[in-house]
Amino acid sequence: MNFSPEIFLRNLAQTTDSPYLIPIEHAEGIFLWGPDGKRYIDLISGIGVSNIGHRHPRVVQAIKDQLDKHLHVMVYGEYIQSAPNLLAKKLADLLPKNLDCSYFVNSGTEANEGALKLAKRFTGRTEIISCRKSYHGSTHGSMSVSGNESKKMAFRPLLPDVRFIDFNVIEDLKNITERTACVIMETIQGDAGVRVPSKEYMKGVRDRCDRTGAVLILDEIQCGMGRTGSLFAFQQYDIVPDILTVAKAFGGGLPIGAFISSHEKMKCLTHDPMLGHITTFGGNPVCCASALATLQVIEDEKLIDQVEGKGKLFEKYLRHERIKAIRRIGLLFAIDFESAELVSRIVEEGKKRGVICYWFLSHPYSFRIAPPLTITAEQIEESCNLILQAIENA
Repeated sequence: MNFSPEIFLRNLAQTTDSPYLIPIEHAEGIFLWGPDGKRYIDLISGIGVSNIGHRHPRVVQAIKDQLDKHLHVMVYGEYIQSAPNLLAKKLADLLPKNLDCSYFVNSGTEANEGALKLAKRFTGRTEIISCRKSYHGSTHGSMSVSGNESKKMAFRPLLPDVRFIDFNVIEDLKNITERTACVIMETIQGDAGVRVPSKEYMKGVRDRCDRTGAVLILDEIQCGMGRTGSLFAFQQYDIVPDILTVAKAFGGGLPIGAFISSHEKMKCLTHDPMLGHITTFGGNPVCCASALATLQVIEDEKLIDQVEGKGKLFEKYLRHERIKAIRRIGLLFAIDFESAELVSRIVEEGKKRGVICYWFLSHPYSFRIAPPLTITAEQIEESCNLILQAIENA
């Protein structure tokens, strides 16, 4: 084993000047362990990935079973393989009937790239409308429709014909017109600090897209897979998107994403041109087996039924005079403090005490909590006590 920080900092490309730098030897459930035996409570689920905990035994077994059969055998869309078939059928059974066709990719940003292409191809239009303060990924197209301007300036020019509106502002919906190919939005804005829209707004978005012929893409990469108290957050708003994008927790710890739509819409990627969208590793059978097992765990263990009660427990215990506000839906929290500097100190103090929280890129004076849905009441109380100690000593 090699946990050298020198190799990490020199030979692995870095994303910031101040990485978290915790060496991790193994993980199980809500816990991570370093090579020195130090235990950490993972309250961010690897940024929204480990919704059913690390190394859930059913997921591990599904991966092992598929490993004994085959790994990659062909690019996406050519061979019939059991694992992608089973996963696609499971999603079709769980989702509304106009979301019956899945295209499996490798990540969330790829899912959004595919969704944008599909919307433009299906409508023949070019304008894309997104929301300010949104986050949809870091590849060029996904970055183009993300709202954090400071993250985009160094990489311009980006995708043309992108317009931005304010999230949860009904008056802005008039900007969706007959020249709009699609509206892409997070059902719950995550990186903006957990911004929850009104039902009136979401119904207004759906209605405006229907009247103008624009395709509605809902990005549930962070808020899906039970995180908000339903399998997908849109199910709480009595609307259905034309395209749904998922990733992060979808794979149970392995890299997989999907854009999901109707068979009718997906068909247009097969001609004029052929291979309108293609991926070598999309639909990888091991990742699909892991994703299927993850969906089955959420369903069989009735994890969604427990989300709201666990969320309220966090609110009960997390009371401190330095907390300015808490925004929550299900087990997704943004906790506001007076400054980004204070948040940074709290996160560092939490790390010393063995509890991992984190900040938001676009909302640095909040820190995020998004624990595995499997966390117990006793573990919630322990976690909150450690967070309160961190706040007190920051």
